[in-house]
Amino acid sequence: MATVNKQAVAAAFGRAAAHYHQHDELQRLSARQLLSQLPGRVFERVLDAGCGPGSYSRYWRDQGSHVTALDLSAEMLEQAQRQQAADHYLQADIEAIPLPAGGFDLVWSNLAIQWCSDLRVALDGLYRQLSPGGTLAFTTLTAGSLPELNQAWCAIDQRLHANRFLPEATLQQALAGYNSRSVSTSVTLTFPDALSAMRSLKGIGATHLHEGRSQQPLTRGRLQQLQLAWPSQAGVYPLTYHLFTGVISRD
Repeated sequence: MATVNKQAVAAAFGRAAAHYHQHDELQRLSARQLLSQLPGRVFERVLDAGCGPGSYSRYWRDQGSHVTALDLSAEMLEQAQRQQAADHYLQADIEAIPLPAGGFDLVWSNLAIQWCSDLRVALDGLYRQLSPGGTLAFTTLTAGSLPELNQAWCAIDQRLHANRFLPEATLQQALAGYNSRSVSTSVTLTFPDALSAMRSLKGIGATHLHEGRSQQPLTRGRLQQLQLAWPSQAGVYPLTYHLFTGVISRD
């Protein structure tokens, strides 16, 4: 994985914090998939790693769990605090969690580890937080996600306009040393036009490009080109994500 500019990632998510809930359909679908993979048990202590505005910190707290909400973005944590989503709040990097090992029965991380520089470091760090018998549950995106966005931009230039995600095989290899199971699915969201599809990415803060972004503005002409090049059907503009759900159990 490429070295990630964490300050830039935090800034992008910080800008999206106030209106994140208006665009979080993918996060809700992903969390629903992850919840379906968890054992039916009570988790007394939960770490929500990459909590965003705290939707699932709040979910776990409502289940009776004692919740620590962790995020790279101070603005996201502020939103979580306004919702009284957790018992504790911690601004930190998933790859360097400043907590003692073994403090949680569940480590929950929904669509966050794709923003890490090193997958193994991220998984090892999250696993280290588990108490014996604990569960690490995470989702991330895999290679091939956002093909419609990439296809549309190819009509304009050859620059990268979406991050490259790890292949599913790489994720499977990273899980090989753990007691784990995984599920891969595809999720397609639909929009009335290309601009709405791109705004959905901006709305959740997923706009930082690890390899740098073009400084050219999105003019009306370029937007029209994108609209024409987007692979749409019957006036519907899709955006497809390949979702990887992993559950690791600690003996």
